[in-house]
Amino acid sequence: MIEKILAAIFFPGAVFLLAASLFYEWVDRKLYARFQNRVGPHLAGPFGLLQPVADLIKLLSKEDIVPMAADRLLFTLTPILAPALILLACMFLPIAGPSGIISFKGDLIAVIALLSIYTIMIYLAGEGSSNRFASIGAVRAALQLIGYEIPLTLSLLSAAIAAGSLSIGGIVEAQAERGIWLIAGPQIIGFAIFVITSQAEMERIPFDIPEAEQEIVAGWEVEYGGRRLALFRLSKDLELILLSGLGAAIFLGGPIGPVIPGLEPVLYTIYFILKSLVVLAIFTLVRALFARLRIDQMVSFSWKYLMSLAVILVILTEVIV
Repeated sequence: MIEKILAAIFFPGAVFLLAASLFYEWVDRKLYARFQNRVGPHLAGPFGLLQPVADLIKLLSKEDIVPMAADRLLFTLTPILAPALILLACMFLPIAGPSGIISFKGDLIAVIALLSIYTIMIYLAGEGSSNRFASIGAVRAALQLIGYEIPLTLSLLSAAIAAGSLSIGGIVEAQAERGIWLIAGPQIIGFAIFVITSQAEMERIPFDIPEAEQEIVAGWEVEYGGRRLALFRLSKDLELILLSGLGAAIFLGGPIGPVIPGLEPVLYTIYFILKSLVVLAIFTLVRALFARLRIDQMVSFSWKYLMSLAVILVILTEVIV
């Protein structure tokens, strides 16, 4: 029990995940800058490695203001619950072994549910601000959820059908037993759908519609500052490592790879980080290549194309299995 508690707190638990999320943000910002022929973070720490930490400390030190018209309960609770939900979902990631700190049959569905609840938290955060721009951003976030959630779920379920398990650990072990990653077969279509819908889940370009600073200032975040904004930014970093890690686990075999007896946890962690960084690089490339869509274009694209493709993939997977 003590070992499990220490694992949940330190490695591969909360402390490791928080530190890794800031590192993933640095990788994302650095790659995004290089794709655009810029330098990116380079002043705070070696190669700018400490820039996400500096930004977080800066936000935490700023004055915390609650608008008079805001719903104080929602305005206070949502910034706390948002990172807590994503951190809980990250506990299912198989970082140092085939299974995460939390693992049970059907845990893939639990992760999908937590992601949906997180979007609901974003909606409540925007509506609780009592600001017209925040309200528009909150509604856009809810509309995006309607558009991308079903294709995202179907892409993961098709991988689960191919592996014969609804457990993330079971999917990883199935790939290890077969000696081939799921992305090497028809599930490459599912991976493509996963990448696109994950961009929408994280509200990244071309699906940064709920925040759209050129249109609605900062969307649902407009009234947040100081510690509250720092917590929301931290939840976005955690979401980055969650979806990168989930893509690596489901489609790229997760932590599985050649091991030396006695060094399994170390090598598993290295494999997981390397594979999730590959997924992160793909996320960043998509972010750099495209411009923002309108909300109607996003929902129409999801329902017309992603939904149809995801349903066809599920049927094809059933036939093959």
